[in-house]
Amino acid sequence: MTVLFWSGNMVLGRAIRDQVPPLALAFWRWAIALALVLPLALPHLRTQWPLLRRGWKPIVVLGLLGVGGYNTLAYVALNYTAATNALLLNSFIPIATIALSWAFLSKHLRGIEWLGVLLSLTGVTIIVCRGDLQTLASLSLNIGDLWMLAAVFTWALYTIGLQWRPVGVDPMLLLAAFIVIGLLALAPLYAWEIAHGRSIQISASSLAGIAYTGIFPGFLGYVFYNRAVGEVGASKASLFIHLMPVFGTLLAALFLAEIPHSYHYLGMVLIFSGIYLTTAAPGQAKSS
Repeated sequence: MTVLFWSGNMVLGRAIRDQVPPLALAFWRWAIALALVLPLALPHLRTQWPLLRRGWKPIVVLGLLGVGGYNTLAYVALNYTAATNALLLNSFIPIATIALSWAFLSKHLRGIEWLGVLLSLTGVTIIVCRGDLQTLASLSLNIGDLWMLAAVFTWALYTIGLQWRPVGVDPMLLLAAFIVIGLLALAPLYAWEIAHGRSIQISASSLAGIAYTGIFPGFLGYVFYNRAVGEVGASKASLFIHLMPVFGTLLAALFLAEIPHSYHYLGMVLIFSGIYLTTAAPGQAKSS
């Protein structure tokens, strides 16, 4: 259910891009999520405030990356690239996380894991270039794909940074803290967007779309994911993100008439092959 909600978020962000600007969608998505999470978070605030205060630095960084950054960049990307492309590139997150762990945390990768990273990078390149490598030579990459790759690496940094989150803080209170930080960062950007003449076109579809992003991927997605991790463990739960291109491609074909091309399938095969080699192969890489 979580992955279905997140896949629908990408498709919907693409569908209402002409009615709801990206910064407006990001701001109101998280405002709705905050309203829903506060009743679950506030009972813990008094007793856990000292933990929040001591851990304010990672909370600020994680709030900026996970709330203020990732979805905002993804919504900007969806103004310029197809939802199918965004979903396929989003499946690169596990590989980006591994690569950044190697770069910043000195995580040691085995040969087969390096092969997996290379395969996934090749798959991403094929999608970004629309199956034509001459695109790289002419430097005419789709700007939306580049925004989506920026979103992917932002989420990878957020994932790595979670190891420094304050210990002992209730998950709902921590989510509320992240959202508050993210909204504080988004507010001036949202005001800038309005000042430049980009505002929400009020309609039943735009309001329903905003409500969906706040209720389902924003709030329920987090709650359901936490429950999933408790049931099957973090490693197995994280592998389900690889279903996003499957769900998303089907949803995009149904609701946006985005018919996948051959390079999408080739890129998907390479990305999934790389993910399998780096995350599902026996004998995981060791961390130093």
